[in-house]
Amino acid sequence: MKPNDWQRLAPKMTKKIETWLEGACAKLQRVSEQPALEARVLVAHAIGQTQAWVIAHTEYELQPNQLIWLDETLEKLVQGVPLPYLTGHQEFYGLDFIVSPQVLIPRPETELLVETALTWLQTHPARRRTADVGTGSGCIAISLAKHTPDLLCIASDISRSALQIAACNAARHNIGKNLLLLQTDLLLAVDTQFDLVCANLPYIPAADLTYLEVSRHEPAVALNGGADGLSFIRRLMADACRWLAPGGTLLIEIEARQEQSATAIARHLFPHAEINVWHDLAGHARLLQLENC
Repeated sequence: MKPNDWQRLAPKMTKKIETWLEGACAKLQRVSEQPALEARVLVAHAIGQTQAWVIAHTEYELQPNQLIWLDETLEKLVQGVPLPYLTGHQEFYGLDFIVSPQVLIPRPETELLVETALTWLQTHPARRRTADVGTGSGCIAISLAKHTPDLLCIASDISRSALQIAACNAARHNIGKNLLLLQTDLLLAVDTQFDLVCANLPYIPAADLTYLEVSRHEPAVALNGGADGLSFIRRLMADACRWLAPGGTLLIEIEARQEQSATAIARHLFPHAEINVWHDLAGHARLLQLENC
C-alpha cells in the first residue's frame, strides 16, 4: 500500500523524522551496508520529498499514515525485499526508472555497457540502428536514446510484463519515437540488421541460484543462464551472423568467471572478429565486445 492508503485506518500519532530514522537504522544495521541511506530513501518516498529535504528537516513530524507505511515497509526491507521494489524506483545512469518484481533491478555494473555503447555511437555517427536484447526495465535502451537523439532502437524481451514496465519508462523519459518494444525470444522475430546490439541476458549458472540472495525476490527468467550460465549468450552469438551488420558491434554483459568461455564462443563463431573483454571498477570481467569485421 501507498502512504495515503492508510489515512482513515491510522491511529492519531506522530513522530519526528529523526526519531524514526534512529530506530530504522538500528534495525537495518543487521542486514544493510548502508542503513542510514536506505532509511532516508524510505522517508523521502513516504513524504514525497528528496533525501536532501529529509536531511534538512529532521524535526518534521511524520503523520500517522506515513508512519504505518514506513514501519511496514521497513519490516519488508529487513526481511530482504530489495529497496527498489519497495519504492518502485531505481536510478541508473543518472535517470530514474520504474521497477517492479517483474524486472531485474538495474545495477551500477551495467553502466559500463551503456558507457561503452555511447562511446561507440559517438565514434560512428552514421551507425544508428540499435537493439537492446532482454531489455527488462528498458534502462539500457532508454539511457542510450536519451544521450543519442537520432538513435533508432528495438528493445526486445520475452516477458510481456517486463515490456509494460519498459513502456512506462520510455514514456516517462519521452523517447517513444526512438524506441520500438518487441516481445520475442532474443532477436528471433527480427529480420533486419543492426549496427549496435546490447544484451544483458540471464548469465547466472542455475546451480548458483539456490544460494544467491538475488534469486529470492528478482525474476528467475532474468537470472537463470542455464547449466554454465551461457545458455542465452551462446544462442545470441550463434544467431548474430544473421542480424549483426558488417562493421557492427555486439556488447554482452557477462559474469566474471565467464571471460574465457564467452570469449572462446565468440572466437569460434566469429573467427575474424575483434574481441575484447572490459572490466568493471572492481576489476572483474564484465563486458564482452565483438566487432564484426
